[in-house]
Amino acid sequence: MCRAFFMHRLSKAEPAVPANLLARPDPIVENDPCPQVFAVRGVDHTVKHTLTSWVAAGLLLAAALPPPIWALLSAWPDAGQQTGWRIAGQVIGIAGLHWLLLALILSIRVPRWDIPFGGLLRLWRIHHWLGAASFVALLLHPLLAALARAPDGPAAVLAVLTPAFSHWMIWAGWAGLIAMMAFLAPTFAFFGKPDYRHWKMLHRLSGAAALLGILHALSLATLLPMPAGYVLWLGLGGMAAAALCWRLLFSRLLGRRAYTITAVAPLTDGVVELTLQGPRLDYEPGQFVYLTPFDPELTSGRSEEHPYTLSSAPSEADLRIAIKDLGDATRALMTVKAGSLAAIEGPYGQFLPLASAEPAVWIGGGIGMTPFVSAARSLALAGRGIDAHIIYCANDPSRAYFEEELVTIVAAVDGLRMHAHYFAEEGPLSRTFLEYRIPDLAQRRLLVCGPQPLIDLALKLASAAGIPRSSVATEEFDLL
Repeated sequence: MCRAFFMHRLSKAEPAVPANLLARPDPIVENDPCPQVFAVRGVDHTVKHTLTSWVAAGLLLAAALPPPIWALLSAWPDAGQQTGWRIAGQVIGIAGLHWLLLALILSIRVPRWDIPFGGLLRLWRIHHWLGAASFVALLLHPLLAALARAPDGPAAVLAVLTPAFSHWMIWAGWAGLIAMMAFLAPTFAFFGKPDYRHWKMLHRLSGAAALLGILHALSLATLLPMPAGYVLWLGLGGMAAAALCWRLLFSRLLGRRAYTITAVAPLTDGVVELTLQGPRLDYEPGQFVYLTPFDPELTSGRSEEHPYTLSSAPSEADLRIAIKDLGDATRALMTVKAGSLAAIEGPYGQFLPLASAEPAVWIGGGIGMTPFVSAARSLALAGRGIDAHIIYCANDPSRAYFEEELVTIVAAVDGLRMHAHYFAEEGPLSRTFLEYRIPDLAQRRLLVCGPQPLIDLALKLASAAGIPRSSVATEEFDLL
Protein backbone atom coordinates (compact mmCIF):
# COMPACT_ATOMS: atom_id res chain seq x y z
CA MET A 1 0.00 0.00 0.00
CA CYS A 2 1.27 3.48 -0.91
CA ARG A 3 2.29 5.49 2.12
CA ALA A 4 2.40 9.15 1.19
CA PHE A 5 2.35 10.31 4.77
CA PHE A 6 4.83 10.02 7.59
CA MET A 7 4.81 11.25 11.15
CA HIS A 8 7.39 10.50 13.78
CA ARG A 9 6.75 11.35 17.41
CA LEU A 10 9.40 13.45 19.10
CA SER A 11 9.55 14.71 22.65
CA LYS A 12 8.58 18.33 23.23
CA ALA A 13 12.14 19.26 24.10
CA GLU A 14 13.69 17.40 21.15
CA PRO A 15 17.30 18.08 22.15
CA ALA A 16 18.65 15.78 19.44
CA VAL A 17 17.73 12.88 17.24
CA PRO A 18 19.27 9.62 18.49
CA ALA A 19 21.76 7.95 16.19
CA ASN A 20 19.60 4.84 15.81
CA LEU A 21 16.71 7.03 14.69
CA LEU A 22 18.87 8.83 12.16
CA ALA A 23 19.98 5.48 10.78
CA ARG A 24 16.35 4.38 10.37
CA PRO A 25 15.02 5.13 6.88
CA ASP A 26 12.11 7.56 6.69
CA PRO A 27 9.43 5.46 5.00
CA ILE A 28 8.27 8.42 2.94
CA VAL A 29 11.81 9.03 1.66
CA GLU A 30 13.28 5.63 0.95
CA ASN A 31 10.73 2.84 1.39
CA ASP A 32 7.70 4.23 -0.40
CA PRO A 33 7.31 2.87 -3.93
CA CYS A 34 5.01 5.76 -4.88
CA PRO A 35 6.57 8.64 -6.84
CA GLN A 36 6.20 11.76 -4.69
CA VAL A 37 7.56 15.26 -4.14
CA PHE A 38 6.19 18.41 -2.04
CA ALA A 39 5.99 21.92 -2.39
CA VAL A 40 -1.20 31.85 3.25
CA ARG A 41 -3.36 34.35 4.05
CA GLY A 42 -2.32 38.29 5.15
CA VAL A 43 0.65 40.59 6.17
CA ASP A 44 3.89 38.89 4.67
CA HIS A 45 6.97 39.55 6.80
CA THR A 46 9.82 38.61 4.48
CA VAL A 47 9.24 38.00 0.82
CA LYS A 48 11.69 37.11 -1.87
CA HIS A 49 11.57 40.23 -3.98
CA THR A 50 11.44 39.99 -7.73
CA LEU A 51 13.17 42.63 -9.80
CA THR A 52 9.77 43.98 -10.84
CA SER A 53 8.58 44.49 -7.26
CA TRP A 54 11.84 46.19 -6.30
CA VAL A 55 11.49 48.59 -9.24
CA ALA A 56 7.84 49.27 -8.36
CA ALA A 57 8.73 49.94 -4.71
CA GLY A 58 11.58 52.23 -5.81
CA LEU A 59 9.29 54.20 -8.09
CA LEU A 60 6.77 54.58 -5.29
CA LEU A 61 9.47 55.82 -2.91
CA ALA A 62 10.66 58.25 -5.57
CA ALA A 63 7.09 59.52 -5.96
CA ALA A 64 6.81 60.13 -2.19
CA LEU A 65 9.82 62.45 -1.90
CA PRO A 66 9.75 65.21 -4.58
CA PRO A 67 7.03 67.53 -3.15
CA PRO A 68 8.58 67.95 0.32
CA ILE A 69 12.06 68.31 -1.21
CA TRP A 70 10.68 70.82 -3.69
CA ALA A 71 9.08 72.78 -0.85
CA LEU A 72 12.30 72.79 1.16
CA LEU A 73 14.34 74.01 -1.80
CA SER A 74 11.74 76.72 -2.50
CA ALA A 75 11.96 77.92 1.11
CA TRP A 76 15.74 77.90 1.28
CA PRO A 77 16.39 81.34 -0.34
CA ASP A 78 13.99 82.99 2.11
CA ALA A 79 15.23 81.14 5.16
CA GLY A 80 16.50 84.38 6.65
CA GLN A 81 12.99 85.87 6.66
CA GLN A 82 11.26 82.81 8.13
CA THR A 83 11.88 80.84 11.30
CA GLY A 84 13.08 77.28 11.06
CA TRP A 85 9.92 76.08 12.82
CA ARG A 86 7.69 77.72 10.24
CA ILE A 87 9.59 76.23 7.31
CA ALA A 88 9.61 72.81 8.99
CA GLY A 89 5.87 73.04 9.65
CA GLN A 90 5.06 73.89 6.05
CA VAL A 91 7.38 71.25 4.56
CA ILE A 92 6.06 68.51 6.81
CA GLY A 93 2.47 69.59 6.08
CA ILE A 94 3.12 69.31 2.33
CA ALA A 95 4.73 65.91 2.86
CA GLY A 96 1.79 64.70 4.98
CA LEU A 97 -0.83 65.72 2.43
CA HIS A 98 1.19 64.22 -0.41
CA TRP A 99 1.54 60.89 1.43
CA LEU A 100 -2.18 60.85 2.24
CA LEU A 101 -3.06 61.27 -1.44
CA LEU A 102 -0.58 58.54 -2.45
CA ALA A 103 -2.13 56.20 0.13
CA LEU A 104 -5.58 56.88 -1.33
CA ILE A 105 -4.33 56.23 -4.86
CA LEU A 106 -2.88 52.86 -3.74
CA SER A 107 -6.28 51.84 -2.33
CA ILE A 108 -7.74 51.42 -5.82
CA ARG A 109 -7.52 47.57 -5.64
CA VAL A 110 -7.76 46.67 -9.31
CA PRO A 111 -7.11 42.94 -9.91
CA ARG A 112 -3.53 42.24 -11.08
CA TRP A 113 -2.39 45.83 -10.60
CA ASP A 114 -0.89 44.64 -7.33
CA ILE A 115 1.42 42.09 -9.00
CA PRO A 116 4.29 44.54 -9.77
CA PHE A 117 4.41 45.35 -6.05
CA GLY A 118 4.56 41.69 -5.00
CA GLY A 119 0.84 41.25 -4.34
CA LEU A 120 -2.01 43.14 -2.74
CA LEU A 121 -0.88 42.40 0.82
CA ARG A 122 2.42 44.15 0.26
CA LEU A 123 0.66 47.00 -1.52
CA TRP A 124 -1.72 47.34 1.46
CA ARG A 125 1.28 47.42 3.77
CA ILE A 126 2.78 50.31 1.79
CA HIS A 127 -0.65 51.95 1.94
CA HIS A 128 -0.65 51.56 5.74
CA TRP A 129 2.87 52.96 6.07
CA LEU A 130 1.99 56.00 3.96
CA GLY A 131 -1.20 56.53 5.96
CA ALA A 132 0.66 56.34 9.27
CA ALA A 133 3.45 58.66 8.07
CA SER A 134 0.85 61.09 6.74
CA PHE A 135 -1.03 61.10 10.04
CA VAL A 136 2.12 61.81 12.07
CA ALA A 137 3.24 64.53 9.65
CA LEU A 138 -0.14 66.26 9.66
CA LEU A 139 -0.27 66.15 13.46
CA LEU A 140 3.13 67.84 13.60
CA HIS A 141 2.21 70.45 10.98
CA PRO A 142 0.06 72.73 13.25
CA LEU A 143 2.31 72.16 16.24
CA LEU A 144 5.38 73.34 14.34
CA ALA A 145 3.43 76.29 12.95
CA ALA A 146 2.45 77.22 16.50
CA LEU A 147 6.05 76.89 17.72
CA ALA A 148 7.09 79.37 15.04
CA ARG A 149 4.92 81.98 16.79
CA ALA A 150 6.09 81.09 20.32
CA PRO A 151 8.49 84.10 20.53
CA ASP A 152 5.46 86.38 20.07
CA GLY A 153 3.74 85.04 23.17
CA PRO A 154 0.87 82.67 24.08
CA ALA A 155 -1.75 84.78 22.33
CA ALA A 156 0.06 84.40 19.01
CA VAL A 157 0.32 80.62 19.50
CA LEU A 158 -3.41 80.37 20.26
CA ALA A 159 -4.18 82.47 17.19
CA VAL A 160 -2.46 79.84 15.05
CA LEU A 161 -4.20 76.90 16.71
CA THR A 162 -7.64 78.50 17.11
CA PRO A 163 -7.98 81.26 14.53
CA ALA A 164 -11.08 83.35 13.90
CA PHE A 165 -13.92 81.52 12.14
CA SER A 166 -13.45 83.81 9.14
CA HIS A 167 -10.19 81.96 8.42
CA TRP A 168 -12.04 79.05 6.84
CA MET A 169 -8.93 77.74 5.10
CA ILE A 170 -7.27 77.00 8.45
CA TRP A 171 -10.41 75.38 9.83
CA ALA A 172 -10.57 73.25 6.68
CA GLY A 173 -7.17 71.88 7.67
CA TRP A 174 -8.36 71.16 11.21
CA ALA A 175 -11.52 69.45 9.91
CA GLY A 176 -9.42 67.29 7.60
CA LEU A 177 -7.15 66.30 10.50
CA ILE A 178 -10.14 65.39 12.67
CA ALA A 179 -11.53 63.27 9.83
CA MET A 180 -8.15 61.49 9.63
CA MET A 181 -8.26 60.79 13.35
CA ALA A 182 -11.75 59.31 12.98
CA PHE A 183 -10.88 56.83 10.25
CA LEU A 184 -7.34 55.99 11.40
CA ALA A 185 -8.21 55.40 15.06
CA PRO A 186 -9.69 51.93 14.40
CA THR A 187 -6.98 51.12 11.84
CA PHE A 188 -4.27 51.47 14.48
CA ALA A 189 -6.49 50.05 17.24
CA PHE A 190 -6.34 53.19 19.38
CA PHE A 191 -9.47 52.02 21.21
CA GLY A 192 -9.03 48.25 21.04
CA LYS A 193 -9.63 45.70 18.31
CA PRO A 194 -11.65 47.37 15.53
CA ASP A 195 -14.96 46.18 14.18
CA TYR A 196 -14.55 45.42 10.47
CA ARG A 197 -17.87 46.98 9.44
CA HIS A 198 -17.23 50.19 11.37
CA TRP A 199 -13.68 50.34 10.01
CA LYS A 200 -14.94 50.05 6.42
CA MET A 201 -17.55 52.74 7.00
CA LEU A 202 -15.20 55.19 8.73
CA HIS A 203 -12.55 54.72 6.05
CA ARG A 204 -14.82 56.57 3.64
CA LEU A 205 -13.91 59.71 5.56
CA SER A 206 -10.48 59.51 3.91
CA GLY A 207 -11.90 61.20 0.82
CA ALA A 208 -13.28 64.09 2.88
CA ALA A 209 -9.96 64.42 4.74
CA ALA A 210 -8.06 64.62 1.46
CA LEU A 211 -10.45 67.18 -0.04
CA LEU A 212 -10.24 69.42 3.04
CA GLY A 213 -6.47 69.08 3.04
CA ILE A 214 -6.24 70.13 -0.61
CA LEU A 215 -8.46 73.18 0.04
CA HIS A 216 -6.23 74.10 2.99
CA ALA A 217 -3.04 73.68 0.92
CA LEU A 218 -4.30 75.63 -2.11
CA SER A 219 -5.47 78.57 -0.04
CA LEU A 220 -2.42 78.85 2.22
CA ALA A 221 0.46 77.34 0.26
CA THR A 222 3.48 79.63 0.48
CA LEU A 223 6.36 77.31 -0.36
CA LEU A 224 5.31 75.60 -3.59
CA PRO A 225 5.39 78.03 -6.52
CA MET A 226 2.10 78.55 -8.32
CA PRO A 227 0.63 77.44 -10.69
CA ALA A 228 2.82 74.34 -10.26
CA GLY A 229 1.35 73.85 -6.79
CA TYR A 230 -2.16 73.83 -8.24
CA VAL A 231 -1.13 71.25 -10.82
CA LEU A 232 0.39 69.02 -8.11
CA TRP A 233 -2.53 69.10 -5.68
CA LEU A 234 -5.30 68.99 -8.26
CA GLY A 235 -3.51 66.24 -10.20
CA LEU A 236 -2.94 64.03 -7.15
CA GLY A 237 -6.39 64.89 -5.85
CA GLY A 238 -7.93 63.84 -9.14
CA MET A 239 -6.12 60.49 -9.08
CA ALA A 240 -7.13 59.91 -5.46
CA ALA A 241 -10.75 60.78 -6.31
CA ALA A 242 -10.64 58.33 -9.23
CA ALA A 243 -9.32 55.59 -6.92
CA LEU A 244 -12.09 56.24 -4.40
CA CYS A 245 -14.76 56.29 -7.12
CA TRP A 246 -13.52 52.94 -8.37
CA ARG A 247 -13.51 51.41 -4.91
CA LEU A 248 -16.89 52.75 -3.78
CA LEU A 249 -18.82 52.64 -7.04
CA PHE A 250 -17.32 51.26 -10.24
CA SER A 251 -15.66 48.19 -8.71
CA ARG A 252 -19.10 47.05 -7.57
CA LEU A 253 -20.44 47.48 -11.09
CA LEU A 254 -17.45 46.40 -13.17
CA GLY A 255 -15.08 44.50 -10.87
CA ARG A 256 -17.47 42.06 -9.19
CA ARG A 257 -18.78 38.90 -10.82
CA ALA A 258 -21.99 37.13 -9.90
CA TYR A 259 -21.77 33.54 -8.62
CA THR A 260 -24.09 30.96 -7.12
CA ILE A 261 -23.06 28.95 -4.07
CA THR A 262 -23.83 25.41 -5.25
CA ALA A 263 -22.45 23.41 -2.32
CA VAL A 264 -21.47 23.91 1.33
CA ALA A 265 -19.26 21.01 2.45
CA PRO A 266 -18.39 20.74 6.18
CA LEU A 267 -14.71 19.76 6.58
CA THR A 268 -14.68 19.65 10.38
CA ASP A 269 -16.25 21.55 13.25
CA GLY A 270 -16.19 25.25 12.36
CA VAL A 271 -14.77 24.82 8.83
CA VAL A 272 -16.63 24.58 5.52
CA GLU A 273 -15.65 24.61 1.87
CA LEU A 274 -17.95 26.52 -0.47
CA THR A 275 -18.32 25.66 -4.15
CA LEU A 276 -19.30 28.57 -6.37
CA GLN A 277 -20.49 28.40 -9.96
CA GLY A 278 -20.22 31.34 -12.29
CA PRO A 279 -17.95 33.05 -14.83
CA ARG A 280 -14.52 31.57 -15.45
CA LEU A 281 -11.89 33.25 -13.25
CA ASP A 282 -8.25 33.42 -14.32
CA TYR A 283 -6.11 32.97 -11.20
CA GLU A 284 -3.02 31.23 -9.81
CA PRO A 285 -2.76 28.90 -6.79
CA GLY A 286 -2.31 30.90 -3.60
CA GLN A 287 -4.26 33.93 -4.78
CA PHE A 288 -7.29 35.23 -2.92
CA VAL A 289 -10.56 36.95 -3.74
CA TYR A 290 -13.09 39.13 -1.98
CA LEU A 291 -16.32 37.22 -1.40
CA THR A 292 -19.63 39.06 -0.84
CA PRO A 293 -22.51 36.73 0.14
CA PHE A 294 -26.11 37.76 -0.40
CA ASP A 295 -27.95 34.96 1.42
CA PRO A 296 -30.88 36.81 3.09
CA GLU A 297 -30.84 34.32 5.99
CA LEU A 298 -27.28 35.15 7.06
CA THR A 299 -27.17 36.42 10.64
CA SER A 300 -24.06 38.50 9.96
CA GLY A 301 -21.90 39.59 7.05
CA ARG A 302 -24.64 39.78 4.43
CA SER A 303 -23.51 42.03 1.52
CA GLU A 304 -20.11 42.48 3.24
CA GLU A 305 -16.93 41.69 1.34
CA HIS A 306 -14.16 39.72 3.03
CA PRO A 307 -10.91 38.22 1.64
CA TYR A 308 -10.55 34.44 1.31
CA THR A 309 -7.90 32.30 -0.35
CA LEU A 310 -9.13 30.10 -3.18
CA SER A 311 -8.72 26.39 -2.40
CA SER A 312 -9.69 25.17 -5.87
CA ALA A 313 -7.28 24.54 -8.74
CA PRO A 314 -7.33 27.15 -11.52
CA SER A 315 -8.27 24.48 -14.06
CA GLU A 316 -11.45 23.51 -12.17
CA ALA A 317 -14.74 24.67 -13.65
CA ASP A 318 -16.02 25.97 -10.29
CA LEU A 319 -14.39 27.98 -7.53
CA ARG A 320 -13.85 26.53 -4.08
CA ILE A 321 -13.20 28.57 -0.93
CA ALA A 322 -12.44 27.05 2.48
CA ILE A 323 -13.65 29.20 5.38
CA LYS A 324 -13.01 28.86 9.10
CA ASP A 325 -15.20 30.30 11.85
CA LEU A 326 -13.04 33.22 13.04
CA GLY A 327 -15.67 35.89 13.70
CA ASP A 328 -19.27 36.95 13.16
CA ALA A 329 -19.15 37.02 9.34
CA THR A 330 -17.29 33.71 8.94
CA ARG A 331 -19.44 32.07 11.62
CA ALA A 332 -22.55 32.96 9.65
CA LEU A 333 -21.06 31.39 6.51
CA MET A 334 -20.95 28.02 8.27
CA THR A 335 -24.70 27.81 7.51
CA VAL A 336 -24.93 29.76 4.25
CA LYS A 337 -27.55 28.25 1.96
CA ALA A 338 -26.65 26.36 -1.21
CA GLY A 339 -28.34 28.12 -4.10
CA SER A 340 -27.82 31.60 -2.65
CA LEU A 341 -26.04 34.29 -4.63
CA ALA A 342 -22.60 35.81 -4.02
CA ALA A 343 -20.16 38.17 -5.71
CA ILE A 344 -16.45 37.59 -6.31
CA GLU A 345 -13.84 40.29 -6.88
CA GLY A 346 -10.25 39.44 -7.72
CA PRO A 347 -7.92 37.65 -7.91
CA TYR A 348 -5.21 39.27 -5.80
CA GLY A 349 -1.86 38.32 -4.33
CA GLN A 350 1.37 36.69 -5.45
CA PHE A 351 2.44 34.11 -2.91
CA LEU A 352 2.96 30.71 -4.60
CA PRO A 353 5.06 30.84 -7.77
CA LEU A 354 4.53 27.26 -8.99
CA ALA A 355 6.39 28.03 -12.19
CA SER A 356 9.61 28.39 -10.17
CA ALA A 357 11.95 25.40 -10.18
CA GLU A 358 13.36 26.39 -6.78
CA PRO A 359 13.03 23.62 -4.14
CA ALA A 360 10.51 24.64 -1.51
CA VAL A 361 9.05 23.89 1.89
CA TRP A 362 5.45 24.85 2.54
CA ILE A 363 4.44 25.15 6.17
CA GLY A 364 0.70 25.48 6.68
CA GLY A 365 -1.40 25.55 9.81
CA GLY A 366 -5.19 25.42 10.15
CA ILE A 367 -7.02 27.31 7.43
CA GLY A 368 -3.59 28.50 6.29
CA MET A 369 -3.34 25.25 4.34
CA THR A 370 -5.71 26.57 1.66
CA PRO A 371 -3.09 28.06 -0.74
CA PHE A 372 -1.12 24.82 -0.56
CA VAL A 373 -4.25 22.75 -1.15
CA SER A 374 -4.97 24.85 -4.23
CA ALA A 375 -1.41 24.28 -5.45
CA ALA A 376 -1.54 20.52 -4.78
CA ARG A 377 -4.87 20.18 -6.58
CA SER A 378 -3.47 22.17 -9.50
CA LEU A 379 -0.37 19.97 -9.77
CA ALA A 380 -2.45 16.78 -9.62
CA LEU A 381 -4.85 17.90 -12.34
CA ALA A 382 -2.00 19.10 -14.56
CA GLY A 383 0.10 15.97 -14.02
CA ARG A 384 3.08 18.09 -13.04
CA GLY A 385 5.77 17.41 -10.47
CA ILE A 386 7.45 19.78 -8.04
CA ASP A 387 10.35 19.57 -5.60
CA ALA A 388 8.61 20.57 -2.38
CA HIS A 389 7.78 19.37 1.13
CA ILE A 390 4.45 20.09 2.83
CA ILE A 391 4.57 20.49 6.59
CA TYR A 392 0.94 20.09 7.67
CA CYS A 393 0.56 21.59 11.15
CA ALA A 394 -2.59 20.90 13.15
CA ASN A 395 -3.53 20.61 16.79
CA ASP A 396 -4.52 16.96 16.32
CA PRO A 397 -5.59 14.65 13.43
CA SER A 398 -9.22 15.78 13.69
CA ARG A 399 -8.16 19.32 12.73
CA ALA A 400 -6.10 18.19 9.72
CA TYR A 401 -9.19 18.34 7.52
CA PHE A 402 -7.31 18.34 4.19
CA GLU A 403 -5.02 15.49 5.18
CA GLU A 404 -6.88 12.62 3.52
CA GLU A 405 -7.10 14.41 0.17
CA LEU A 406 -3.48 15.53 0.32
CA VAL A 407 -2.32 11.97 1.03
CA THR A 408 -3.93 10.92 -2.24
CA ILE A 409 -2.47 13.87 -4.15
CA VAL A 410 1.02 13.40 -2.75
CA ALA A 411 0.96 9.76 -3.90
CA ALA A 412 0.21 10.92 -7.45
CA VAL A 413 2.40 14.02 -7.81
CA ASP A 414 6.07 13.40 -8.52
CA GLY A 415 8.35 15.16 -6.04
CA LEU A 416 5.63 16.22 -3.60
CA ARG A 417 6.01 15.02 0.01
CA MET A 418 4.02 15.69 3.13
CA HIS A 419 4.81 15.45 6.84
CA ALA A 420 2.21 16.07 9.55
CA HIS A 421 2.97 17.73 12.86
CA TYR A 422 0.39 17.62 15.66
CA PHE A 423 0.95 20.21 18.36
CA ALA A 424 -1.11 18.38 20.99
CA GLU A 425 1.08 15.30 20.66
CA GLU A 426 4.48 16.71 19.69
CA GLY A 427 4.60 20.22 21.04
CA PRO A 428 5.80 23.18 18.96
CA LEU A 429 7.28 22.66 15.53
CA SER A 430 11.05 22.28 15.89
CA ARG A 431 14.19 22.55 13.82
CA THR A 432 14.91 18.90 14.59
CA PHE A 433 11.56 17.86 13.15
CA LEU A 434 12.23 19.80 9.95
CA GLU A 435 15.87 18.89 9.38
CA TYR A 436 15.31 15.17 9.98
CA ARG A 437 12.63 15.06 7.29
CA ILE A 438 14.22 17.64 4.98
CA PRO A 439 18.02 17.25 5.07
CA ASP A 440 18.55 20.06 2.53
CA LEU A 441 16.27 22.44 4.44
CA ALA A 442 18.77 25.32 4.31
CA GLN A 443 18.87 25.18 0.49
CA ARG A 444 15.10 25.53 0.07
CA ARG A 445 12.69 28.41 -0.13
CA LEU A 446 10.30 28.52 2.83
CA LEU A 447 6.66 29.60 2.49
CA VAL A 448 4.50 29.81 5.60
CA CYS A 449 0.80 30.46 6.04
CA GLY A 450 -1.18 30.12 9.25
CA PRO A 451 -1.81 31.80 12.60
CA GLN A 452 0.67 34.39 13.80
CA PRO A 453 2.34 32.17 16.44
CA LEU A 454 3.15 29.58 13.76
CA ILE A 455 4.53 32.28 11.46
CA ASP A 456 6.73 33.69 14.23
CA LEU A 457 8.00 30.22 15.13
CA ALA A 458 8.72 29.34 11.49
CA LEU A 459 10.72 32.54 11.05
CA LYS A 460 12.88 31.66 14.07
CA LEU A 461 13.40 28.10 12.82
CA ALA A 462 14.33 29.35 9.37
CA SER A 463 16.92 31.70 10.83
CA ALA A 464 18.36 28.94 13.01
CA ALA A 465 18.53 26.59 10.01
CA GLY A 466 20.46 29.14 7.96
CA ILE A 467 17.71 29.95 5.45
CA PRO A 468 18.29 33.50 4.15
CA ARG A 469 15.57 36.00 4.97
CA SER A 470 15.18 36.68 1.25
CA SER A 471 14.10 33.04 0.80
CA VAL A 472 11.30 33.13 3.38
CA ALA A 473 7.74 34.25 2.60
CA THR A 474 4.85 34.37 5.03
CA GLU A 475 1.24 35.37 4.69
CA GLU A 476 -1.47 36.17 7.14
CA PHE A 477 -4.50 38.28 6.22
CA ASP A 478 -4.54 41.38 8.37
CA LEU A 479 -5.93 44.12 6.18
CA LEU A 480 -6.91 46.60 8.89
